[in-house]
Amino acid sequence: MSEQSPRQEFSGLRMGKPFGIPVYVSWTWFVVAVFITLMFGPRFQQMLPELDSVASYVVAFAFAVLLYVSVLLHELAHSVLAKWYGLPVRRITLYLLGGVSEIEKEPPTPGKEFMVAAAGPALSLGLAGLGLLGDVYVINSGGIPEVLIWQLWVANFIVGVFNLLPGLPLDGGRMLRAGVWKVAGNSGTGTIVAAWGGRVLAVLLVAVPLATSLSGGQELDFTDLVWPLVLAWFIWAGASQSLRVAKIRARIPQLNARALARRAVPVTAETPLSEALRQAVEKRAGAIVVVDHDGRPLAIVNEAAVQATPEHRRPWVNVASLAKSLEPTMVLDADLTGEPLIEAMREAPGSEYLLVERGGGVYGVLATADVNRVFTGV
Repeated sequence: MSEQSPRQEFSGLRMGKPFGIPVYVSWTWFVVAVFITLMFGPRFQQMLPELDSVASYVVAFAFAVLLYVSVLLHELAHSVLAKWYGLPVRRITLYLLGGVSEIEKEPPTPGKEFMVAAAGPALSLGLAGLGLLGDVYVINSGGIPEVLIWQLWVANFIVGVFNLLPGLPLDGGRMLRAGVWKVAGNSGTGTIVAAWGGRVLAVLLVAVPLATSLSGGQELDFTDLVWPLVLAWFIWAGASQSLRVAKIRARIPQLNARALARRAVPVTAETPLSEALRQAVEKRAGAIVVVDHDGRPLAIVNEAAVQATPEHRRPWVNVASLAKSLEPTMVLDADLTGEPLIEAMREAPGSEYLLVERGGGVYGVLATADVNRVFTGV
């Protein structure tokens, strides 16, 4: 299972960097590895009676590792194709229910979205096909290799087919999103349709086995619903997150650097904070910019640092001690809007940015908090 993921913090075991993409393993993988080992150990002992109990569990653990290698290859298919299309991939993470490719940009066209999404299931089904051929024509004399290959091709077939189901956050949901995007001409509409498809899938995953059990007159065994419930929760949560992201992205076109900018009052570095604040109030400015004696901007006074300075100390603190020097990436074009504005801020995360006119003149200061309010509605 994989999806486009937003930037997020993560701590886990780094396994390597194939194709220049960092690969991490979450601690939750080890929980699943233990579960698979315990579940498949007795099965392998039945299939391979020559093995003792310890050896059967060793084979089961090998199966768990090989299964996650297959998941890694599935995610690499997404990520390598995304990189080939010029989309930055931050990392791949293997975790409780599979893997996630953290692709930091949305594909620019529905066609590329479809291809990136389809790459993972295509690889899983390809591995299943190769495993089946190997099981039938190459390694068919029994023993541990044949049993492992048989289990792996079946597992990859299930992973490939399951991921093709048409609902986010599954790959099939992204493919559905691409199709709706192509027809409707709007990626947000595609996301909403595919996310609701995911919610429907989540309900069906629980409702179908429940209805089957009840209609057959069988006594309901809730242990049979454990995995459907886990998968349904995962899909429902991912679909709901996609709906939230769609609502946020719908507001991106409303972003306008000029409209969100605060008027800035220029002061020199030695100006006391109290005097700078007095000038800001007098000129109805919402930001303070430190300039040199020729009026060139040098730094932006940090709003949080100002608020943290007690009022009785403000006459004795100069603005330079509370200012952050202007890096080139912190100076933005005042005409930026929408996605280009978000990208510019993402490249240089900060609390304030200096907005300048094309001729170099200072227009004002853009506070990240003001941009966030566009999305939170605060």
